[in-house]
Amino acid sequence: MTAHGASREAFAAARERLDALTDSTSVDAARLGDELAAVTALLDREVSLRRVLTDPAQPGEAKAELAQRLLGGQVGGPAADLVAGLVRSRWSQSRNLVDTLEELANIADLTAAQRANTLDDVEDELFRFGRIVSSNTELRAALTDRAASKAAKSELLRSLLGGRANVTTERLVTRLVTAPRGRSLEAGLESLSKLAAERRDRMVAVVTSAVPLSDGQKQRLGAALAKLYGRSMHLNLDVDPEVLGGIRVQVGDEVINGAIADRLDDAGRRMAG
Repeated sequence: MTAHGASREAFAAARERLDALTDSTSVDAARLGDELAAVTALLDREVSLRRVLTDPAQPGEAKAELAQRLLGGQVGGPAADLVAGLVRSRWSQSRNLVDTLEELANIADLTAAQRANTLDDVEDELFRFGRIVSSNTELRAALTDRAASKAAKSELLRSLLGGRANVTTERLVTRLVTAPRGRSLEAGLESLSKLAAERRDRMVAVVTSAVPLSDGQKQRLGAALAKLYGRSMHLNLDVDPEVLGGIRVQVGDEVINGAIADRLDDAGRRMAG
């Protein structure tokens, strides 16, 4: 999420409150994610309400009380408290509140996957689904068709992912497709992948190789990249027989071509060994 000034501070505070909530095993993180997503949809739809809840001229406590009254009985206590805390904060733009709610919903879902020890699966499935969408123009067109109903898109995703992907993956992708909020499908999937990696404070390396890497090669490459960047690294793997130099690694905006370039020359020799 891109935010400035007051919104950045409010977002950071909200992340801390969410982490404190989800650190408690008594909080159902998946339910919290669903409820925050429902509030996101409400405020995205009701522009006048969003403006009232982010009006800097109104006392923060009055806005928090309004949010509690509106949401009372509609969502659980943890979600209502989190939203009340959000509207007490100051926001540079009213839309930033909704962006933050959406991101908190996604983080809550990813936290549920982390608790279930399935976060790695979710990361991999998000990446693979992104690759499928980018290579299948008909599928992408169906998922981004503005004339198609949310129910039709949800049913299509259920037929594609139901029983084949983790429930968290299906939930995240379905929310993204049915409520894109102005983003491209590719941008939304990339954002979700980054959030998943951040749950373990890891960076993501997209590795494209001419042939599939062995388990040993993956481990050595991951270790070499972690040493280079000083952070744990999650590898998203893809195969393209036409990749130059046999392998291509992209970490953020940085691309390392060929035999993983000079900085990974040693790792490249060990991979070949």
